[in-house]
Amino acid sequence: MQDKNIRTLVQGLILSLLPVGAALAGPVNLNSADVATLARELDGIGPAKAQAIVEFRQKNGPFKSPEDLLKVDGIGERVLEQNRGNIRLNGTTAAPAGKATPKSASKPAAPPAGR
Repeated sequence: MQDKNIRTLVQGLILSLLPVGAALAGPVNLNSADVATLARELDGIGPAKAQAIVEFRQKNGPFKSPEDLLKVDGIGERVLEQNRGNIRLNGTTAAPAGKATPKSASKPAAPPAGR
């Protein structure tokens, strides 16, 4: 009985350490998502800010980088950083600011030896 209580306690502790917002938020394409999707999937974005994102996109064209989100009135660095991992632009994952893709990731594989 004591082992079961300890296991339940440990499971509860582990679950309490997980960030709730990150577990619920999902990838969202800033250039195609509607107001409801933006508000549901992005942390710190409610219906009013989601509407502002859509209006900004309609007026200024598609977002070219995650940082363009900072141009939307009412959205700051904190909201951008909270959502960076879930922001998509044209079906791709947005890279963190200032971090380039390693060159080795774009190199083709070496041909098999002896050919």
